[in-house]
Amino acid sequence: MSMRWRDAMDRALYGPGGFFVSGPGPADHFRTSVHASPAFASALLRLIHQVDAALDHPPAFSVVDVGAGRGELVRSLAALVTAAARPLPSSPGSAGPSAAAPVPLAQRVRFTAVELAPRPEDLPEQITWVAEIPSGITGVLLATEWLDNVPLDQAVHVEDAWRYLLVDPASGEETIGDPVSSADAEWLTTWWPVPANRPSIKKFSASDGLGVDEKLLIDEVGGRAEVGRSRDEAWADALRHVDRGLAVAVDYGHLRAERPLDGSLAGYRGGRQVRPVPDGSCDVTAHVAMDSVASAGERVARCAYSLVSQREALRALGADGGRPPLSRAAGDPAGYVRALVAASAVAELTDPAGLGGHWWLLQPVGVALDPLVAR
Repeated sequence: MSMRWRDAMDRALYGPGGFFVSGPGPADHFRTSVHASPAFASALLRLIHQVDAALDHPPAFSVVDVGAGRGELVRSLAALVTAAARPLPSSPGSAGPSAAAPVPLAQRVRFTAVELAPRPEDLPEQITWVAEIPSGITGVLLATEWLDNVPLDQAVHVEDAWRYLLVDPASGEETIGDPVSSADAEWLTTWWPVPANRPSIKKFSASDGLGVDEKLLIDEVGGRAEVGRSRDEAWADALRHVDRGLAVAVDYGHLRAERPLDGSLAGYRGGRQVRPVPDGSCDVTAHVAMDSVASAGERVARCAYSLVSQREALRALGADGGRPPLSRAAGDPAGYVRALVAASAVAELTDPAGLGGHWWLLQPVGVALDPLVAR
């Protein structure tokens, strides 16, 4: 039975036995920045320290990871904070640290992972595992590759009107449905303009005997769009849970002037791209309309946001991927090799053709931050 894509995605990803709530987790199916290099978590920790300082080192500092997978990022952050918590040696005759010094972050930070899957058995006790975003956050809310998995509708422009695309969850075959709602029509008019030269739409079909991982291009007048209103609402709701601090969304995305003509809907399974059949066997994802999401967040936070590439963000946070000087190889060959490996990992994170093509949306809430965050 065919249904709208938003409903099919929700059931396939988050329903009973869904892709994100059962099995070993997304890390077995696709590679993210968190999995690529510890440099990603290290850069985020630098950002966390900046926010902590801007908030004047609050007694309780929250780090909330939304769409936490199996807790990979929050585990890394917790380990880094713990490793940095080294007691300072006291000078002879001293009474200990200065009363003016802030309490170390390790003693104030509270880590929370937000995910619908069951809590991993090996998750450190210091990390709280919940199904919904907690309220009253003072600190940092992270959403790395979360919004691209927020279910959304697919639409096609036919005879001067947008209509929903319907999908058979078992086969992935698509058909054209009813006209979109007035709210979705308004979003599409604002954020996804109809191209002047409308292409043939890309629909997925199981009727022509092709392999399950192949795509068909069916000739029909129109242009395909992904209705991002649900992502706007999800991000705005997340920001309402932040009292003071910073919300960070990291995702593949696009801007209004460069929307993909036939959309970006895709499936991933076992490390390779497959046809996006919403039957729970694969990840079903679509890139994020980052400017629309940013605008929705700004209306809630009422603070200037920053929208930059991952390449730009990581370099601003000290991860530039530069090769170590060759002269170091002679005096410290082992150190040179370690530095070279680390530089290679950062290079993957900043490659504009890969993970470096992610967008970073940084939305302050009730706090002034440096130019990387608000400008």
